[in-house]
Amino acid sequence: MGLKEYNQKRNFNKTKEPLGIKEKTNKSLKYVMQFHMATRAHFDLRLEWNGTLLSWAIPKGPSYNPEDKRLAIHVEDHPLSYRHFEGNIPKGQYGGGTVMIWDEGTWEPITDPNLKEGNLKFKLRGKRLTGVWNLVHMREQEWLLIKEKENKKKIPSLAEFTTSIRTNRTMKEIKDEN
Repeated sequence: MGLKEYNQKRNFNKTKEPLGIKEKTNKSLKYVMQFHMATRAHFDLRLEWNGTLLSWAIPKGPSYNPEDKRLAIHVEDHPLSYRHFEGNIPKGQYGGGTVMIWDEGTWEPITDPNLKEGNLKFKLRGKRLTGVWNLVHMREQEWLLIKEKENKKKIPSLAEFTTSIRTNRTMKEIKDEN
């Protein structure tokens, strides 16, 4: 998608979000999952690719249960520096609300990440999310995020993680900061 749409949706005089500039990609591809309390609470999956972050909004959040097929709405690419963004987007601005860095790490594509195939299989090496995941295209911007089965007996509850992986702050603490 590129960063043109990202920049057009934001007033950088009013928001602390980073300006959308394409950056150099490292060998180790970064991944971030942000919790975003906007009009509706959701999670944002962001995968580094070709100097930007491929991005999906996940209304119900990720699930370790392979039986759960979570809607993932493909949104505009974000700049790589967005993986460091944690804070408040002012009311009245696109995406207004509080953003928390819920998980971060690296990822590895298993299938071609050009998204034209309609399926992106990848391995996450996060602090909270790990293992193989699939994004399967359904129609238009709608995809499904599905965790691949593993030989684990216990499926971890992701609801217990209520603080930032980076700053250990709650959503309230992040919101109250600004």
